[in-house]
Amino acid sequence: MSRPDKTLHFTSAPTNFIEAAEMVTTSVVNIKALAGSKRSKSNDVWGSLNPGISTGSGVIISSDGYIVTNNHVIEDGNTLEVTLYDKRTFEAKVIGKDPSTDLALIKINKSDLPYLEFGNSDSTRIGEWVLAVGNPFNLTSTVTAGIVSAKGRNINILEGNYKIESFIQTDAAVNPGNSGGALVNTNGDLVGINTAIITQSGHYEGYSFAVPANLVRKIVEDLKEFGVVQRGFLGVTIEDVDEDIAKQSGLKKLEGVHIAQINPNSAAEDAKLKAGDVVTHINGVEVPTMPALQEQVARYRPGDELSIEYIRKGKRYKTNITLKDKRNRTTLSSKKKIRKEVELLDDLGFEVRSASSEEVKSLGVDNGVKVISVRKGSKIDRTNLTPGFVITKVNDKAVSTVDELTAIIEKSDGKVMLEGVYEDYPGEYFYAFKK
Repeated sequence: MSRPDKTLHFTSAPTNFIEAAEMVTTSVVNIKALAGSKRSKSNDVWGSLNPGISTGSGVIISSDGYIVTNNHVIEDGNTLEVTLYDKRTFEAKVIGKDPSTDLALIKINKSDLPYLEFGNSDSTRIGEWVLAVGNPFNLTSTVTAGIVSAKGRNINILEGNYKIESFIQTDAAVNPGNSGGALVNTNGDLVGINTAIITQSGHYEGYSFAVPANLVRKIVEDLKEFGVVQRGFLGVTIEDVDEDIAKQSGLKKLEGVHIAQINPNSAAEDAKLKAGDVVTHINGVEVPTMPALQEQVARYRPGDELSIEYIRKGKRYKTNITLKDKRNRTTLSSKKKIRKEVELLDDLGFEVRSASSEEVKSLGVDNGVKVISVRKGSKIDRTNLTPGFVITKVNDKAVSTVDELTAIIEKSDGKVMLEGVYEDYPGEYFYAFKK
C-alpha cells in the first residue's frame, strides 16, 4: 500500500493579512474627548482615565485631515485630541454628527496624511475575512481578524424613530476603544466603521458590529457639505414579512418588507404605493429585511429618484419614487437653516413632524405638529411630555408646521409653553420649559 500523501490541500489560497494590516494601521487614529479644557498627553489606559474623558478610534478618509468616527465617541467632549500612528497629537474640530447612524465627522489641521479608501460594503459576503483596526483599552493600532458573520443586523442600541441599524456583524475581536475604528477587507478597503458589541461583561464576547461603508460614505458627504445629514424618506411604516403576511400578500416565499401604512403626502403616496405592498428591491438591490431597506433608502437625499420593485396581491410591479424629507419636501434646505433647526430640536431633545390632515381631524383640532420621539433626560423629557403628543400652540400661537414651531421658540424670551392634545386622552395638555 502506498503511503498517504501528506501534502496540504487548500480549497482557496491561504489569506495573508500582513499587507492589509500595514496599509490600515497608519490611517487609524486615537481620539480622546475631553469634557473640560485641553490637557497634556498621558499614557492612561482604559479604566484609569480621569473623569470627563472618553476614548475611541477614528479613520482618516482624506489626506487633508477629515476623520470619521462614532458619534458616541465624541458627543460629550468639549475638546477633541487626535493622536496619529506616529504619536503626533492634534486638536480636532467637529464638522457634523449624525446620532441616527452613530457617525461623526471631525477634522484636524494637517495635510499629506495617509488615508483609507471606501470599499463597496454591498460586495462583502458572509464568510469573508475582515480585519478590525482600532485602539482598544488605549492600546494603539491593534489589529484583529475575523469573518463577516451576518449583514443587515439590527441590535436596538440607538434611540429615536429615525435610527438606522443595518450593521455588518463580524467575529473580529472588538473592545472598548475600538469604537470608530476601521473594518477592512483583505485588500485594505474600508468596508465599515466598528461601532458596537453585544456584551454582558463590558468586553468582547464573540460578535462586533460595524456601520456599512456605503452608508458611511453618504453620511460623510452630507456632513462635509451641509454640516448635517440630508436624509430622504419613503414615508411608510414597515415590518418584516412573516408567514401570515406572506399568505395575505400572495407570496410564494418569505421575501421583502411589508408596508403597513402609507403616510399622507409622502413620497410613497405620490408613487401610488399602498398599504399591503411588499417591497423586494430598491435600485435593483434586494431588501429582505427592514434594516436592509432602511440602509438602502438612507443612502439618498430628498429629491433623489429610486426604482422600487414590489409585490401587490401576488403580482410583481416596478415604479419610480422621488424621496422627500420628513416634512414631505423634495428640495434640500440650506446648510444654515438645517443646522439651526437641527441644533434647536436636538438641544430640546425631541423629534417632530407636521401632523397629517387625517390626524388633526381625528383629534378634533385645526392644526398641529406631532412629537415623534423624546430623548431621555432632555429638556422636553423633564416636562413629562411623551411621544404622540400633537402640539397645537406654542406660547399661545397656533402652529401647523415644524418651521412655525421652531421660529416661535427661537424668538421666545426663554420661556416656552407647549399646548396640545393626545389621541387617547381627553382634554388639552400644557408643558412649560426654559429654552
